[in-house]
Amino acid sequence: MIYDKKTAIERNKLTKSLRSFFEKEKFLEVETPIMVRIPGMEPHLNIFETDLIVQNKKTKLFLNHSPELQMKKLLGANFGNIFTLIKTFRNGEIGGDTHNPEFTMLEWYRIKADYKDLMKDCENLVKTLTEKTQITYQNHKIDLKTPWEKLSCEELFQKYCKISLDQNRTFKQLKKTAEEKNFDTNFCKDWDDIFFKIFLNHIEPHLGKEKPTFVYDYPSTQAALAKKSSKNPFFAQRFELYIGGIEIANAFSELTDAKEQKARLIEEQKLRKKLKKTIFDIDGEFLASLESIQHNCAGIALGVDRLFMILMDKKNIDETLLFPLNKILN
Repeated sequence: MIYDKKTAIERNKLTKSLRSFFEKEKFLEVETPIMVRIPGMEPHLNIFETDLIVQNKKTKLFLNHSPELQMKKLLGANFGNIFTLIKTFRNGEIGGDTHNPEFTMLEWYRIKADYKDLMKDCENLVKTLTEKTQITYQNHKIDLKTPWEKLSCEELFQKYCKISLDQNRTFKQLKKTAEEKNFDTNFCKDWDDIFFKIFLNHIEPHLGKEKPTFVYDYPSTQAALAKKSSKNPFFAQRFELYIGGIEIANAFSELTDAKEQKARLIEEQKLRKKLKKTIFDIDGEFLASLESIQHNCAGIALGVDRLFMILMDKKNIDETLLFPLNKILN
């Protein structure tokens, strides 16, 4: 196996710059666990399972796919602005240029803020990582000058697909409209399946090509931990950041209503059961912590390996890692 020291040095420099940004912003760095008893409920994720063995007694644990629940417990304990850099794990995602089942996640939470404030954080963070106002990624120039592009999901579906999500709120409606416009809905079992199939194939490849793009106000069914839009509750205060056609980050204005959050988690339990995925308990400590959060807050998860891949102009995420799984398995 060939180990690229030059890339490791460049990655180390970028990681130091990440930490420097949050130190200047007066964030506290915290450590969260890799093994947890109750992970997040996200219905479409496959999670690594393991057994903790103590005195011949087995306890089922999971490799964390996101430190979100733990970070919100710290918010409830009045930790204020916090960030973490941690290894996270998602099963079933090996393959392609942008996936490694073990990856580094940067997650931060800002109090007295909403998701629009995190858009500014993203712009300022990338400014910290590179002094350039224009970068080249795979022979394609990307303009980093701010403000970056902002487009809602509704705008994108109308622009690229001539479909209004707001006017096609049911599975039956969206399926009929999509098929009338010759979009493939084969094997789609619910509304979200159709959304993802169209979005990934017909919208995502266009995003962030000339400038980084914030895609905001996702359907509420895809933002179980986010506040709903005050203008239209069919959508939620969530955004994703795209650079060079690649999704880099996912952010929310955080839902802090414990009663509503519990109801959403129950619905996600039902969906995981329907999808024949492992069912998790609802984390009571997490719900209790929401009641202790004193201010509006917003949180974001950013894929460090993907961001570094773009800033270092690497075609494949494996090129940013010393030990990608593909090499370990060969």
